Amino acid sequence: MKYLTTAHPDVEHETAPAYRGTVSRADLPAALDNRRDPVTAEVLELFWAASQSFYDNYDEAAARHDLTRMQAFVLANLMAGPKPMRFLAEHLKCEPSNITGLVDRMEARGLVTREPDPEDRRVKRITATELGRASFDAVWSGLTFAAEPLAGLSGSERETLRDLLRRIVPGA
Repeated sequence: MKYLTTAHPDVEHETAPAYRGTVSRADLPAALDNRRDPVTAEVLELFWAASQSFYDNYDEAAARHDLTRMQAFVLANLMAGPKPMRFLAEHLKCEPSNITGLVDRMEARGLVTREPDPEDRRVKRITATELGRASFDAVWSGLTFAAEPLAGLSGSERETLRDLLRRIVPGA
């Protein structure tokens, strides 16, 4: 499938995998607009398309179980054990007040419980209930791309990609 690069909007390429049909300049965030280097522009478009595929897959799998993507992400974070609300807010890159509302709704549905941290009673720890764990397991089993987004890469290719991303991501 053909798509337009952000570097040269009039040049079509057939090398990138399709993402929901044609990706045009209007579809891309302004941050991806790089007119100087067509390779950088294509890499950014591919990052964007991979990210969108990941989130779309999570949205679809979560919706099949009457969850939002963010509810599924909260449950994913709780699979290893209880987490403070502050951790969830930081890890999910959202405001603490958003996590409070999200946890309120999940608690009302019986997906999580909220308890004071035994070491610091001011801190609220969130724990997935059995229903929450079962719900996340069901979401996980419905994931395709999001469960293994690097499935098409060998172990050494994954390591190379990781190493390259560490070089360009601040603080990685």
